[in-house]
Amino acid sequence: MGDEPNKPEADSSKPDSAPLPSPPTPTTTTATTTTTNPTTAMAISLPRDPEGNPNPSGPDPSPSWFTPKRLLVIFCIINMLNYVDRGAIASNGVNGSRRTCTDSGICTSGSGIQGDFNLNYFEDGVLSSAFMVGLLVASPIFASLAKSHNPFRLIGVGLLVWTIATAGCGCSFDFWSITICRMLVGVGEASFISLAAPFIDDNAPVAQKTAWLSIFYMCIPTGIAVGYVYGGLVGSHLHWRAAFWGESILMLPFAILGFVIKPLQLKGFASSVSKEAKGYGEMIDQKFQDDTNERTAEQAIPVDNDLADKTSQKFNLSTGSKQFLIQIKRFWKDMKALLHEKVYVVNVLGYIAYNFVIGAYSYWGPKAGYDIYHMSNADLMFGGITIICGIFGTLAGGFVLDKMDSTISNAFKLLSGATFLGAIFCFSAFCFKSLYGFIAFFSVGELLVFATQGPVNYICLHCIKPSLRPLSMAMSTVSIHIFGDVPSSPLVGVLQDQVNNWRETALILTSVLFVAAVIWFIGIFLHSVDRFNEDGEHDVPNVERSNRRPLLDENTE
Repeated sequence: MGDEPNKPEADSSKPDSAPLPSPPTPTTTTATTTTTNPTTAMAISLPRDPEGNPNPSGPDPSPSWFTPKRLLVIFCIINMLNYVDRGAIASNGVNGSRRTCTDSGICTSGSGIQGDFNLNYFEDGVLSSAFMVGLLVASPIFASLAKSHNPFRLIGVGLLVWTIATAGCGCSFDFWSITICRMLVGVGEASFISLAAPFIDDNAPVAQKTAWLSIFYMCIPTGIAVGYVYGGLVGSHLHWRAAFWGESILMLPFAILGFVIKPLQLKGFASSVSKEAKGYGEMIDQKFQDDTNERTAEQAIPVDNDLADKTSQKFNLSTGSKQFLIQIKRFWKDMKALLHEKVYVVNVLGYIAYNFVIGAYSYWGPKAGYDIYHMSNADLMFGGITIICGIFGTLAGGFVLDKMDSTISNAFKLLSGATFLGAIFCFSAFCFKSLYGFIAFFSVGELLVFATQGPVNYICLHCIKPSLRPLSMAMSTVSIHIFGDVPSSPLVGVLQDQVNNWRETALILTSVLFVAAVIWFIGIFLHSVDRFNEDGEHDVPNVERSNRRPLLDENTE
């Protein structure tokens, strides 16, 4: 016979598969039973993934264009754009001010979003945090979809939603339209925050994993600070709508990149085609398991074609619901695994307490500084401290942990120590009556506090098995927002209404950092295992995993 390059080959390592006489079409799933043993499971033949690795158990013979450093740079730019958007919508140039009228009837037109849509402060507050709704709902969904879809493609889908949503913000015509667009911005961001960190952790050098994560998370304070400046300049010189359109244009190339570049695979996940083959095989075997003991593929028994068609239709109708139930069951199973991991739970609890303070600082800090120290440029002062300390503190935390030897126990030591010392300096800063003393101590305190970004996410990625990492990052993000920065700002506002003293309010808020330090200190004494090299769901041995080349390494010889 002539060559048949598209014909599937038999794999002797998989007893469930058998060679078929002819290849199926790209949309066909073929189920057959063997002729020698009626009890043998059915063999499923599916087309190979044209974008995936034809040999899932070994390195890709044609590596992606990405190198690890290129991937890090691209993900850092995307992460910064996400937070530029957050800073821009909070800036005076974009957010603007309400229309005001004097008792004499003289009115001044408002500016920005608040002025154009005549929003009250409650509506303005809803607008600034509306993206959280989409983020919190979509994060676990994207993490769960990573089990059955290529994670890199999911990032591309999310970035496309983000691009369309930010453009929609610029085209909005009232409060509800822009609020819905802000929710969709959160949906788009959800795919990225859940999956980007695992990709970076997969491809970072072993001795620099925390440093690479720190570089990635350094973009958070940097992006917010750049967003303040960007929103102010564009809003003042052009229009607040142009700020959103500019963000959309800047993100569009990265959204396209997610679809046109060969998709990357995460550690601990099989290719989508092999997962489909396994899923369909299980369902077909369940559907016909009673019949396999009575028939063989070559039996000369008359077949009722009408009955076969009805059975096929019934199976096709039930496939979607079965897949949905499988996804739900898998999600709850993974959630139970996360909640039973004490190291993960303690780490996230400390992160919630930490984010409670940081979130309130970012919202109320300038107002408190203006009231306590009469700063005329409180926005600039706090923005400058945040960006400088955020960059150097975040990078320092990652490099220090790598020098200490990146282990979960050492990460907890760094978290508790840096947070405790940072809390002392921040608390002391608000005790100073001198502005210069406040700036000096508060800067050191923020430098230490921001050093936690790399280690806390390192623990989230390494205390659970690789296949749970997207869900781990998603639920960590959901938790720190729901219980951390989302409620902290209004609660601090209520506290200020009661005590009517910003110095006392700031001191009480800063005390929560000591709680975070204590929680992370408990983590030092927990039994921890680095599970980065544990088996994923596609049963590749640990030894084989350890000998793999990096997914993105194109400099192999």
